[in-house]
Amino acid sequence: MNSRNRLISLLAVVLLGIAAGVAALLNGGHDSDGAGSAKSPATASVAASASAGATATRSGATSAPKPSAPAKSPTAQGGWVPTGSALADVCRSKLPAQALDTLGLIARGGPYPYRSDGVVFENRESRLPRQGSGYYHEFTVVTPGSDDRGTRRIVTGGVGEQYWTADHYATFQEIDPRC
Repeated sequence: MNSRNRLISLLAVVLLGIAAGVAALLNGGHDSDGAGSAKSPATASVAASASAGATATRSGATSAPKPSAPAKSPTAQGGWVPTGSALADVCRSKLPAQALDTLGLIARGGPYPYRSDGVVFENRESRLPRQGSGYYHEFTVVTPGSDDRGTRRIVTGGVGEQYWTADHYATFQEIDPRC
């Protein structure tokens, strides 16, 4: 890649970062899907690309977000250990069928039904254990009868932990893969 192409790529990344900052200000503190905000689809797309760490390619397109690694098997880890004592846990087998479908998609790396699946979850309200930026990623759990993404999500962490929320991030339960 010559220096001109590098400069153009760098400029594209900087502009995406600025757009993400503006989008975050317009977002008014909501998490990455902007529920309850009035941001445009174009702004949401730019914010999702920038916050997911997308990088410009030679053609100017952006790469897809990289979801967190799926959880390792409990026996490989020596048993499941909750990440936070303040979080209730939920048995994987007790989740709705749609959540199990989403967990399967995460384990396979997609394809996901919504373009915002896999974007960075910012944890702005600190309901999950504090981690660095880009540590958590969110995925939609289909809600039967809903004409939009609904309120159900699975959020994954960088070392494979998984969290369930049925109420759009108001509460979380850590998913226990042992049961």
